[in-house]
Amino acid sequence: MHDDEEDPAALFRAAVGKVEPLRKPVHAPPPAPKPRPARRREDVAAPSGRLADDPDAVLLRGDASAFRRERVSARDWQRLRRGGFSAQDELDLHGANALQAEALLARFLAEAGAHGLGCVRIIHGKGGSDGVPVLKNLVDRVLRQRGDVLAFHSAPPAQGGTGALLVLLGRR
Repeated sequence: MHDDEEDPAALFRAAVGKVEPLRKPVHAPPPAPKPRPARRREDVAAPSGRLADDPDAVLLRGDASAFRRERVSARDWQRLRRGGFSAQDELDLHGANALQAEALLARFLAEAGAHGLGCVRIIHGKGGSDGVPVLKNLVDRVLRQRGDVLAFHSAPPAQGGTGALLVLLGRR
């Protein structure tokens, strides 16, 4: 046997071949949060005007989606709202119809949970008929019903804005 055959690093280098460094980073870090002036409690409205206990409420094109279970701390909620969690995986639903989107979402969340991911991004887009985004409302409704979803919020503008969600998942 040659020394190369016994050296795992040499075997790895031979199997991989020539490697070149990336020219640009794959993922940019999230932007630093900007401080906002404190607001009085009575000035703070629900993100979309939607009540969590009103199943018939509909999100419109520019509305933010938001949901938080009681066990999510105020600190983690603020961090999620500001885009402070890095999405570990992403699902883009552009081009899917409602039936396809629901199946893709269920499979994606199951795989994310199986891999122990804590935060994912779901891109549903902003489009819809008559100003009512079909996929956005579907994703909002499905996520609220799942026990493994701890919280979600529309992404910051640099990460998709109201056309995407950052989702915190419970670890199994």
